[in-house]
Amino acid sequence: MSFVTLSNSRVETTPPVENNSDSGVLSPEPDASMQEYYQLQMDLLILTVILTGVIFVTVCFFYPLKIALNYLLGAVGSVVYLRMLAKDVEKLGRQQQRLSKARLAIFIGLIVVATQWNSLSILPIFLGFLTYKAALILYVLKSVLMPES
Repeated sequence: MSFVTLSNSRVETTPPVENNSDSGVLSPEPDASMQEYYQLQMDLLILTVILTGVIFVTVCFFYPLKIALNYLLGAVGSVVYLRMLAKDVEKLGRQQQRLSKARLAIFIGLIVVATQWNSLSILPIFLGFLTYKAALILYVLKSVLMPES
């Protein structure tokens, strides 16, 4: 859970407060590793959304709008899946011992809806769902090729 603060018409989001296991007291700010995790989480989400936009425009240019919208449906599912995965990983170790499988319902739901609804195509939805994987690959390539940035 993150906290939202309103100040002078600006919305600021702060990550949740960490529990200091040594003293049993809540520390006012998360440690450096959690700050790094929150930055990684935000970078991956932003990269996924940017990649979704670029691919959507490209698909619109080369294919009919129906195919592009099918891709977009899968990509939106991908962003939701990535966000749920990040929240699940954040809780790992503190509140739960293993990752939940509930986020897989998004993928299963998308594919089931695509197979049952005649106006949807399975392949563009599936490829749209894989957008978060492309964002992960690009992030890893960027961090390997340009480690200082």
